[in-house]
Amino acid sequence: MKKDDCIFCRIANGGIPSRTLCENARFRVILDLGPATKGHALILPKEHFSDLFELPEDWCRDAFALAGEMASVLKEKLGCDGLNLVQNNGEAAGQTVSHFHIHLIPRYRADGQTIGWKPGSPSPEELDGVRAQICGENQAL
Repeated sequence: MKKDDCIFCRIANGGIPSRTLCENARFRVILDLGPATKGHALILPKEHFSDLFELPEDWCRDAFALAGEMASVLKEKLGCDGLNLVQNNGEAAGQTVSHFHIHLIPRYRADGQTIGWKPGSPSPEELDGVRAQICGENQAL
């Protein structure tokens, strides 16, 4: 399903011009118009899924396989020193367009970006409590 009012659906399906890096039956990979670094790209599915929680398993597998392929291409062609994969789900997590997408952000030494988070320092008891909340009585899911 595609949504007529979704800008990423329109871009992914060619309704809005983009600087396309590659395309297949399910995805279009484009350069981000507001890049964090040189070569910042987006993987957009051609079907509409609001976020990771709506993405079917086979689409998820294909999206991340494509991310791996594109990461290799960006490293080879741009000579980046590393790469961040960023995938946000929900407004609280930084998702600004309600259409699943993956950011491929090439990283260069001294590129000035600070993509990350401030690490917390929970106690062992707090970690045990969170684990119990997620797993219940089980050792693992």
